Amino acid sequence: MAVSVVIMNGPSLNLLGVREPEIYGRTTLAEIEEVCRARADRLGLSVALFGQTNYEGQMIDWIHHAREIDAGVIINPGSWASSSTAIADGLKILQRPVMEVHLSNVHRRGIFQHGSLVSQTATGIIAGLGHHGYLLAMDALAEKLAAPDAGTAPKSA
Repeated sequence: MAVSVVIMNGPSLNLLGVREPEIYGRTTLAEIEEVCRARADRLGLSVALFGQTNYEGQMIDWIHHAREIDAGVIINPGSWASSSTAIADGLKILQRPVMEVHLSNVHRRGIFQHGSLVSQTATGIIAGLGHHGYLLAMDALAEKLAAPDAGTAPKSA
C-alpha cells in the first residue's frame, strides 16, 4: 500500500513528555506516533512517521518527499510556524491536504507565536488539544483524501 499520510514534527518536539509538561503534556513523541499508527490502521491509511527534526532544511526535504510520494501531511512545525517562510513555501507545492497541529493553544501564548505562516498553507489547523490533535488531524485527512477532490485548496501564502 502506498503511503497516504506523512507525519512530521519540528524543533524541540523530541522533548515531549519532559519539556514543560504543564503546557505540552506528559505524552512522548513515541507515544503519539504509536497512537497515530493505530489510528491510521483503523482508518485504512498507510502512514509514514518522519519523526522530529531541529533542522529546517531536513523539514523542507521531508515536505519535498511527501510531494514525491503524493501523500497528505500532518505537520507540527513548532516554533517554525511563525518564523519559517521556507517551510510555508515548501508546503505550497503539495498536491494533498495539509493539517497543521499544535499541542498547545498557540493563540494564548506569547505574541511572537501569533500568526502562523504555515496556517496560510494548511487545509486545516488543530491547536490546544494536546496529543489528541494528531488523531483528529488523522481523521480529517482520511475524510479529505477520500473526497473526489482530494487535492488542497489554492495556496495564497
